[in-house]
Amino acid sequence: MNTEKTPDNAQANAASIGDRNLERLLTVAYKPEAPSEEFARRLHAAAQQHAAASGARASRGARHGIGAVIAWSALSAAAAAAVVALVLLHGRGAPERTKDVAAVGAPEAKPTLVPLVLQLPKPLFEGTPKALKGITLAKPRGSEPFMVPEGIQNVALKKPVTSSDPEPTVGELKQVTDGDKDAVEGSYIELGPGVQWVQIDLQAPCAIYAIVMWHFHKEARVYRDVVVQAADDADFITNVRTIFNNDTDNSSGLGVGTDLEFLDEYLGKLIDAKGAKARYVRCYSKGNTSNDQNHYTEVEVWGLPAK
Repeated sequence: MNTEKTPDNAQANAASIGDRNLERLLTVAYKPEAPSEEFARRLHAAAQQHAAASGARASRGARHGIGAVIAWSALSAAAAAAVVALVLLHGRGAPERTKDVAAVGAPEAKPTLVPLVLQLPKPLFEGTPKALKGITLAKPRGSEPFMVPEGIQNVALKKPVTSSDPEPTVGELKQVTDGDKDAVEGSYIELGPGVQWVQIDLQAPCAIYAIVMWHFHKEARVYRDVVVQAADDADFITNVRTIFNNDTDNSSGLGVGTDLEFLDEYLGKLIDAKGAKARYVRCYSKGNTSNDQNHYTEVEVWGLPAK
């Protein structure tokens, strides 16, 4: 049987092989895992040898009328060399788009930290402090500074406030974020008894690092079942996180807390929010050691616009 290929068949066969080889080379060049430098060198050397051999075969093939086949073979070798050059140029197979993805996934640089500076109201305890029996209080905040990212601001200032008690007995809800922290009449609001909350809309997602609250610091009181939560939506359904909770028996139905109760004073209660990202902040309480009402003088939320 005559198995000799005609020039047209040989050309088609060589073209098919060349297409497959070129496709493999391009796949190697752009696959996410970069080929080794040694692999690239060997591929380049093979391409050069192939080009040299093509020149030798061209003289023999001319007698059989298959110059087009040799031409395609030489073109494949040139393409191989070009692909290898591309491989070496782009970091042995790591294309620019792969570098971009790696850059996006890289950890962010740590921000510069500075002490949080609060504008504190004047201390004002009137009368004789009542004995607070059976209560384990958190230690008063010491002189050690609380460190926060540089450029941080009170993102709650003048922001809208809503509440479980929309009509406070004393004051207006907007006073919770008006910047007035003094322990005088007209600087605080009073909500009804039982579990009550105030909620601040930061009006944009923020990275929250500290929450500072003043309930009522005109006398020594402890507010009960203090819980602070953050969420992405006003109904507190999406991505709700509890930042602080000292309700140890879950009597408010928000989960068992492990934080200690604290004495309300002019320094305010500073809560570490650890960079939680949220748009809404909600603060709960359930009466205090003097009466069953709930009071808020000011709530500050220290943060930065979320990236």
